[in-house]
Formats: sequence, C-alpha cells, structure tokens
Amino acid sequence: MSKTVFRFPENFLFGTATSAPQIEGAAYEDGRGASIWDKFAQRPGAIKDGTTPAVTCDFYHRYKEDIALASELGIRSFRFSFSWSRILPEGRGQVNQRGLDFYRRMLDELDRYGIVPNATLYHWDLPQALEDQGGWLNRDTVKWYGEYASLLFREFGDRIPMWATVNEPIATYVGYGEGIFVPGHSSEPMGRQADHHILLAHGEGVRRFREENIKDSQIGIVVDIWHHHPLRPDYPEDVKLAELNNEKTYRSFLNPIFKGAYTEPFLRWMEENHCMPQMQPEDMARISSPIDFFGLNCYNRVVDCADEKLLEAWKSESRSESCDRVDNADGAIGGNFQDDGREFYPRAVYDTVHILKEEYDVHLPIYITENGTPGTDEQISGDGCVHDRARIEYIEGFLRWIAKAMEEGADIRGYYVWSLMDNWEWNAGFTSRYGLTYVDFDTQKRTVKDSGRWYQDLIRRRTLELSDDMETVDDAEVEDGKGSR
Repeated sequence: MSKTVFRFPENFLFGTATSAPQIEGAAYEDGRGASIWDKFAQRPGAIKDGTTPAVTCDFYHRYKEDIALASELGIRSFRFSFSWSRILPEGRGQVNQRGLDFYRRMLDELDRYGIVPNATLYHWDLPQALEDQGGWLNRDTVKWYGEYASLLFREFGDRIPMWATVNEPIATYVGYGEGIFVPGHSSEPMGRQADHHILLAHGEGVRRFREENIKDSQIGIVVDIWHHHPLRPDYPEDVKLAELNNEKTYRSFLNPIFKGAYTEPFLRWMEENHCMPQMQPEDMARISSPIDFFGLNCYNRVVDCADEKLLEAWKSESRSESCDRVDNADGAIGGNFQDDGREFYPRAVYDTVHILKEEYDVHLPIYITENGTPGTDEQISGDGCVHDRARIEYIEGFLRWIAKAMEEGADIRGYYVWSLMDNWEWNAGFTSRYGLTYVDFDTQKRTVKDSGRWYQDLIRRRTLELSDDMETVDDAEVEDGKGSR
C-alpha cells in the first residue's frame, strides 16, 4: 500500500476546545450567579456520579498554569466560552465587573503566549435566573441574549478574532425535549420551541456583532453533525428512519441557517406530532443572517435500523470482529468498533464536509471546532504516564480524513481537540475523560497523556501520512442511497 505525506499549511490552527461550565469551577465566587447546570447537578440521579461543576478543573484560579500547559503542547488556538452568569449574575441588568476582569486576565495570558482566542458566547449554561423566567421557552431570552452578546462584543471585540454565537444548539432540545440535559423537561413541543428560540438567538447574536462593526474579527456558529446512515441501504424502512432522524437533528439547524427555512418534511412531521413552534414572520430572515465561518463539531456517525434487535446484533457482531469491517447476510453496512464499544468511523468528518458543500452550498471557512473520544477507565500507570493509544488512533484517523478533504480543495482552517484536559462532562460527571491531559480532581494535578505528547509532535511537524486507497465520495452511490451518505 503506497502512502503520500500531507502537510498542513502554516496558518492552519491546531487547537483545543473547552467550555466555562466544564472547567472553570469557582461557581459561587466573585459575584458569579448560578447557572442552570449548577442547579440541575444537585438533582438526585441527574449526574452519573453525583458530582457538580462547583470546582471541576478550577481553571478560574489555575488559568495561568493551564494556558502555559497549552503553550507547552504547541497549541495555536484556545477555544473557550464565557460564563453568562459570571458576567451577568441575573442574566441581565447589573454587570459583574469581577467576571469581566477574569476574562480580561485570561486573554492577557493567551496574548502572552501568542495563542489565538476562539470564543463561544453560549455553551449551554443559561443563568438560572433566566430559566426561572421560562428559559429558552421564553422569547424574551433571545433579547436578553442579545444584550449579553453586545456587552461582550464591546468589551472584548478587538481582542478576539473568532466568535461563535452558540455551541451545539441541539443540546437545548436534549434538555427540553428529552430530559437528559438541563432543565430536565421531556416534552417534544418544548424541545422544538426551545430550539427555535436558540436559533433566533444565534441570528440576534450575528445582528449585534454587525452593529458593533468590529474590525479583524469574524462571527459564526458551531453545530454538531452526526449523520444518520441506514443499516440496510436497500431497506426502505431503514432509509426512511435515517432520513427522519437527520431532519430532526442537524438539518433542523442547517436549513434555517443556510436556506432560511425548515424543510417541508420537517414542518409536516412537527405538524403531525403537534410540536410546531410558535414563530413570527421575520424569524427566518434573522436566523439566516450571513455568517463568516462555520464551526463543525464531529465525533462520529449514527447507524439506524427499523429492527432494533438486528441493530444490536450488528453492533455485537462488528465488535466481535476486533474492529474489522463486517457485512452480514442482510446486506448491512460494515462496522468498525473501538475497545470501549464505540464505533470508529473517522470518515464521518469527510462525509460531513461534503454534506456542507453539496447540500448547503457552504463556501465559508470551516473549523473543526470539536473532535475527540472519551476514556472511562484511564489511570496513571506505574511509569507516571497515561497510555491512551486509542485516543491517538482516533484523532489521527479523523485528521487523515480532514487532510484528504483539504487535499481535494475543502477550505478547512483549523482543528480543535476536545479537550485540553479532563473536565466535568455534563451528565456523565467525571466518569468520562476526554482530555489530552489527565486531571486528578482531588489534587488538581495535571499529567499530560501520551495523546497530548503525540499531538504536540504533530503540531511541530505538521505532517500526516495518507493512504492512497482511502475511498472518496462516489456521486453515483450517493445519489442512489448506497454510498456513505
């Protein structure tokens, strides 16, 4: 098998991604108000291990140490989010100057090391005071979000070259529609209404950004795309299920953002299922306001099958084959699974870039704003290291497909590993570790994992080997439903 070497451009941003509620801690210090996750974490059974984000990585106090660590690893860009309730404890009104000062100090530290800041305005942590007034079910929250955005643009607009309005808007649906995330509602109408409002907030954020006329800075959004594939591409029931799930997930965001409308199939589904959100005539024009870049969070694909028992059998058979691709008698697509039971499908990022180009005519710069894999039983070995080979293979696999897309002309300008360090992973608490750095949450000691050193070396050399036999998109297969998409 022959191989070619791909070299990432010198201006390609290798980075790491974090979020305020997952790393900052200091939940009730220096005037910060409670966020919805602070309250939700206190609910019995809401978090897998019963932990809260009150301290987590203690980044609020240890930001200098952690930014120095990022610099040591060669990180070119640091993706973070602002804590809304640290800046506006009640979500609106009185500004907490100590909160603004913290972010000013943090940006100073990034400047010191020449690390490019990439900021997210909203990463799921609505102030509890606003949730008490209806949260994302209340259309006024869009206005309050806009006031918060304008404040940050005025304070930091000249210091931050990249702004994302919202991270993964689907998380709002998971909280209002499925009850898995905060605020814990399990109502399809609530989920769809909250989704519409957070899309509207995105549009409002773009409008506020343009009003400030910030030079040398760009505005975008971060959406996660987990494309659903039918297990049996020749079975109409599997194809129909996968198509519906794509409509209900990433397409419900990308269509309003890039096409200014929900699709007819999705509108029909919401009408039939009595979950049509309340909308106003001008909403879609605001939601589809032009953006400057697109942030893509990509972790994997999803495989759907109308026969749940067959789907489980396929997963079991694929796992038993030690990560070899499996084709069963029903003509199912192949599966490739890691030791932890998660499918390993790095081509997902390549496919997704093609979806953006071919289905949405996206010609914006794309940043892979999150990509990573969890470890559930990672420990420091007797030699003082954390040997996370699976994470290295995962990141390398995705970067190969990113490089392949770039080689074919895709305008991908950066890649951010989730995450710089182990942190508080929402309803998984501390049971799921995504970091390039191991964090002992009792002592707060940081230990760079093997994956962190590998990433450091990759950033230094900026090259990857690509296999010449990597399959690419076959338009004929795509059109007849038998291809990867």
